[in-house]
Amino acid sequence: MSKHDTVQRQLALLNLIPRAPGKRDTGTLYEKLKEEGFQFTERTLQRDLQNLSIRYPLVCDTSSKPYRWQYVAGFASDLPAMDTAEALVLVMAEQSLAEVLPPSALGHIRHRFARARQHLDTLQTNDLAHWGKRVASIPEGKELVAPLVAPGIWEAISDALLNQYAIDVDYLNRYQKKLKHYTVHPQGLVIRGPISYVLATIDDHDDIRQLALHRFQTVAQSARPYRPSPGFSIQSYVQEGNFGYPINAQPVELIADIASDLAWKLAETPVSEDQQLSEPNAQGRVELRATVPNDKQTLWWIRGLGPAFHVKRPAEWRDALAADAAKVLAYAKANGYKAAEETQA
Repeated sequence: MSKHDTVQRQLALLNLIPRAPGKRDTGTLYEKLKEEGFQFTERTLQRDLQNLSIRYPLVCDTSSKPYRWQYVAGFASDLPAMDTAEALVLVMAEQSLAEVLPPSALGHIRHRFARARQHLDTLQTNDLAHWGKRVASIPEGKELVAPLVAPGIWEAISDALLNQYAIDVDYLNRYQKKLKHYTVHPQGLVIRGPISYVLATIDDHDDIRQLALHRFQTVAQSARPYRPSPGFSIQSYVQEGNFGYPINAQPVELIADIASDLAWKLAETPVSEDQQLSEPNAQGRVELRATVPNDKQTLWWIRGLGPAFHVKRPAEWRDALAADAAKVLAYAKANGYKAAEETQA
């Protein structure tokens, strides 16, 4: 075996070892390196790990077999060196991710964000020296506060998902409002706004369920074998509208009368690829035509636009929005609301 092969294998090995609190056993490390095409023995792997632990902050957990390896918590590699463009992207990414990911998930890459800030802070002769006053990442619309995720939950579930093993969990059932014990077979992970969802099959059922990450109370590796879902595709699952609460599987043609300032915004950020906007009429209103998903998510978005967005078609959407407006007005009047002109009369 050449010196070049040894160096390549050891670099690949260093990339496979997680940072604490994550751990990876020697058997898994060996199999993953074999999958990458390296030819060597388990004894060679043990020798590599011992030699690398002299130069790198690697720790071996020998409390049980198989032994597990990890970098010490907070270890940040300087290879390759970070440049200014990468640092700026990371600073902006941190602001956005902090709104949607649990702190435990961000903790695994917080050292990268710290390095990015440190790099930009050292640029005293550069315009980016005051980077904190120059960049911002802000959400559009009202952002809800992300729910708290119990410590260790993110790490346990992401490890089960990537290494494909079943987990025994205590989960707070939303509808029954009590803890339920399940054996969960993770198939995917979706971040939707401030909430993360585990897509999984439960116990002996084959249908995919959505389990909110913050409702997991305990997670432990299960003795039961993992049951994969060979036909499952997370892209297809999302595209089929499973997170949009579809009303109907078929898209609909949306025709609406919208305000001119909203039309300007949608001209830059369309609601669909086939969107069409007319010229403003005498009242300054614009007709919108677009093919959109027939789901509640789209309806919720339209509701938030109020009188700036008047639906003409589909008729059932128009009627539903009108009924909602009537209910809001009726509730307000029942609780003492009077229009300004009525109050002055």
